[in-house]
Formats: sequence, structure tokens, C-alpha cells
Amino acid sequence: MEKSEIDVNIIYKYENFPDARSGRCDKCDGVKFKSSVGNGQFIRECVNCGLKKSI
Repeated sequence: MEKSEIDVNIIYKYENFPDARSGRCDKCDGVKFKSSVGNGQFIRECVNCGLKKSI
């Protein structure tokens, strides 16, 4: 998936969309994330661009 095709309004599943570079955001290449838990899911969100993944 191209960086321009990534929608930050969607929560991606890590198993379907793993990190291109381990520990870095696929959209902005950032390394800072905030985490939350809800509905039995662990969500990792990039603080720079807002890309979310269910880990």
C-alpha cells in the first residue's frame, strides 16, 4: 500500500497491514505512538499523523 493511499480514519489490523519498517509509522515514518485499549483491542496510534493499528 502506498503512503498516499493510507487513510488515517481507519483502524488497520496489524496482521493484514504489518509495519514496513519495524516500530515506525507507515505513513510518516514517526516513532512516537500512544496506546489505548477498548473493546478487547489494543490500538496503537501515531502521534504525528494519527495512523491507527490494532495490534
